[in-house]
Amino acid sequence: MQSFDAIIVGAGQAGPALAGRFSDAGWRVALVERKDFGGTCVNTGCMPTKTLVASAYAAHLSRRAADYGVTLQGEVGVDMKRVHERQQTVVRNARGNVETWLRGMKGCTVFQGHARFENATTIRVGDDVLTAPKIFLNVGGRANVPDMPGVEDIAYLTNVGMMQLETLPEHLIIVGGSYIGLEFAQMFRRFGSQATVVEMGPRLIGREDPEVSDAIREILEAEGIAVRLNSECISFAPAEGGVCVHVTCEDGAPQVTGSHVLLAVGRKPNTDDLNLAAAGIETDKRGYVTVDDQLRTNVPGIWALGDCNGKGAFTHTAYNDFEIVAANLLDNNPRRVSDRITCYGLFVDPPLGRVGMTEAEAKATGRKLLVGHRPMTRVGRAVEKGETQGFMKVVVDAETQEILGAAILGLNGDEAIHGMIDLMYAKAPYTVIKRAVHIHPTVSELIPTMLSELKPL
Repeated sequence: MQSFDAIIVGAGQAGPALAGRFSDAGWRVALVERKDFGGTCVNTGCMPTKTLVASAYAAHLSRRAADYGVTLQGEVGVDMKRVHERQQTVVRNARGNVETWLRGMKGCTVFQGHARFENATTIRVGDDVLTAPKIFLNVGGRANVPDMPGVEDIAYLTNVGMMQLETLPEHLIIVGGSYIGLEFAQMFRRFGSQATVVEMGPRLIGREDPEVSDAIREILEAEGIAVRLNSECISFAPAEGGVCVHVTCEDGAPQVTGSHVLLAVGRKPNTDDLNLAAAGIETDKRGYVTVDDQLRTNVPGIWALGDCNGKGAFTHTAYNDFEIVAANLLDNNPRRVSDRITCYGLFVDPPLGRVGMTEAEAKATGRKLLVGHRPMTRVGRAVEKGETQGFMKVVVDAETQEILGAAILGLNGDEAIHGMIDLMYAKAPYTVIKRAVHIHPTVSELIPTMLSELKPL
């Protein structure tokens, strides 16, 4: 048995940073990683997918060269092997950097293998038995594979398998019309695949306001992506050369046949094989570790960070979990999960940047509201770049003048949204941005203009 001050299980977004803080504080730390250093973000999530998005954008822009007065000879082609290798190079470099950092960290001992609890202070990793008064779970999540009829009879892909493709699917069918599915649909359509999105709900990304969902659907359909909504009783069957997906829709054929199927129907936590019961750690019905506002589990001395605690499904929320734990344990700075304002991006092109409440959520509070709206056709930078799809929208509390939520679907929307995120954290009135002087020509410069044109909702 080897004794440490802290054991961290998982080398995703929160784990390595936490190990670094503990190491700097003089703690003896054990970090356990089952497989790939860097977690989902580095290996099968943000980094590889956004690398593919960049390649897809290059292909898309090349096909539009004539719109900019640029002449290209011949058709634009995509070499999927080179696209794949570029993506893998980015992943390998990032993964290697994380592993090198951890293995060279003073006071940190790295163990590779499957961690399982033996009791509330002891973890076994193969033949190694580790004990510590403080244990931190950062085990992440994986793609959910629902028990749909016929799913076991076909070869299907998840986000992990998509990262390994070196040849172009002839027809990619994506089951799930939310963030992961839509990004893959657009990128592979731009690579040259036929793409169909099958969604059970009445619209895409159902958590967004209808105008956002509708605008994104229009953008995707304009690129030749088929969208099948209201798909009920989805089932699968092998077909010649691929897979047949049976759907029930208001319009269209009752089935779609494609060469490949991607299941993009949510995530589940990697908590089912850690022997949590041996430590007495409670989970909810979906398997997420139950934590309080400072990420402590029901067992004293054990914390859960990142995707496995159900408090956020993003790289940035996982990193914020690290900041919360480190601040509370090392800095005498009481930080809480409830201080966090929901924000995220959808990295289709053009991207969606979102923060805070939707209009529907704001209305449900019963507050008096002001709303601002500006189409990207009235944003000079978007016009100049020939990318005018989308719009900006903001919802404001009419009495406090604080921004409740905002969406920017359009050129640089994922970056421009941060001015409003910062203002919301400052709890400052929207008039602070309204009176700000922004750089011209940018997308952000139209935010003060939009805020000067607010109307009662």
